[in-house]
Amino acid sequence: MAKKVAVIGAGVSGLVSLKCCVDEGLEPTCFERTEDIGGLWRFKENVEDGRASIYQSVISNTSKEMSCFSDFPMPEDFPNFLHNSKLLEYFRIFARKFDLLKYIQFQTTVLSVRKHPDFSSSGQWEVVTESNGKKQSAVFDAVMVCSGHHILPHIPLDSFPGIEKFKGQYFHSRQYKHPEGFEGKHILVIGLGNSASDIAVELSKKAAQVFISTRHGSWVMSRISEDGYPWDMVLHTRFISMLRNVLSRFKIIRKCIMEQQMNRWFNHANYGLQPQNKHLMKEPVVNDDLPSRILYGAIKVKSRVIELTETSAIFEDGTVEEDIDVIVFATGYTFSFPFLEESLVKVKDNTVSLYKYMFPPHLEKSTLACIGFIQPLGSIFPTVELQARWATRVFKGLCTLPSEKTMMADTIKRNEKRIDLFGKSQSQTLQTDYINYLDELASEIGAKPDLLSLLLKDPKLAMKLYFGPCNSYQYRLTGPGQWKGARSAIITQKKRILKPLKTRALTTSSNFLVSFLLKILGLLAISMAFFFQLQWF
Repeated sequence: MAKKVAVIGAGVSGLVSLKCCVDEGLEPTCFERTEDIGGLWRFKENVEDGRASIYQSVISNTSKEMSCFSDFPMPEDFPNFLHNSKLLEYFRIFARKFDLLKYIQFQTTVLSVRKHPDFSSSGQWEVVTESNGKKQSAVFDAVMVCSGHHILPHIPLDSFPGIEKFKGQYFHSRQYKHPEGFEGKHILVIGLGNSASDIAVELSKKAAQVFISTRHGSWVMSRISEDGYPWDMVLHTRFISMLRNVLSRFKIIRKCIMEQQMNRWFNHANYGLQPQNKHLMKEPVVNDDLPSRILYGAIKVKSRVIELTETSAIFEDGTVEEDIDVIVFATGYTFSFPFLEESLVKVKDNTVSLYKYMFPPHLEKSTLACIGFIQPLGSIFPTVELQARWATRVFKGLCTLPSEKTMMADTIKRNEKRIDLFGKSQSQTLQTDYINYLDELASEIGAKPDLLSLLLKDPKLAMKLYFGPCNSYQYRLTGPGQWKGARSAIITQKKRILKPLKTRALTTSSNFLVSFLLKILGLLAISMAFFFQLQWF
């Protein structure tokens, strides 16, 4: 049984991996190359090599109730969508609560992770680190790779003829920090992901004009959904997931419903944003301001750039935009594991062959897991937590993986399904459905809730689980790591959603009673209409 575990990185994945190790009685040591926790979510004014970088205004795209760890709800006074500083505050509270900092060696870089000479029998790893110019080597029974995938920028300059002649400034989006210094500029943002949209919107408030170039278009969603609730609490329910699974067999129906739903806010075709492949479940852009900035001309949507000159950009549709001062390449990232031998985790065409996005299938011993190397259609925080819960139980020998042949077959089939659902774009290589994947991981450790059983024992809770938001608390109701507060957290989540919104006291009104009476009258009217209709037959 594995005991000593090396955790590489003290970002979100690293922190939750530490907690899962401690929960399972393992002895973790976390190596963090910087001086603090937080990883991607810790803003710094300067860009550092080998570390994820965000801009100052980043706000989470997933809500607090859908993003918190399964046995540690966020404070109820926290806003529903969090500025990066607020999210970092939650991680600090989490780390203090479970006393995780004592397991972290800061300013320590992992140089290499290699199989121990007797790996085939022991499954051990030799981890070489460097701190303050001194190298150290230690042997671990297992390794959790939590280094993230937003580090190495992807800038496909070969796809932009004339870039060498361009006289303006150009850089990758990871270098962008804030809009100061871009006043009065003509700016071209290449890409239409969440970062591209955020940056374009923010710059459009300072710049003379912002253009956003996209090859394929994208659906754009607001954080605000029905009745003002967070979008993910409305869309990520087991009921809707069931409907999506059924409709996935009927592409035409799925395509029509998806197009109708996505166009409820605004008609994407009118704004030049409609995706080329409308049936694909490509990750949507979550941005509350982009349509309005386009509506009054601060941002103009353009097609693919086919050529650049000294001062202009030529687009696929033949149009030309002159006097471009700045180009921002929001073109994503490439995957890299510089401390791992290529034979362990091989990156090819920006894809990695990992069983259920976690385990290299060819290892003699299942003692290495990649945590957080995924892009779910929902919050990544509950996803990495379940990954870590499963990985630590595999390390302990409480869960076993299938044969290499079975894992390879599953990986191939999963990739084919991913391409069918999300497409072949580089930005979609880590994409996965949300609830299906969470349930899959939870099933591995026996933590998936049994809805039929609950329907008999606790029908109120069962209805909440099926028709309400599928948040992380559901995976603490049963199985290993069961949390006594899980049911209460599920029942009371609406209170925590509304708490930060109710900052103005309102007098109690009879609106609820009026609404209830109107519903009763509506049902009576429908019944009467149905009755009289029958009289005609």
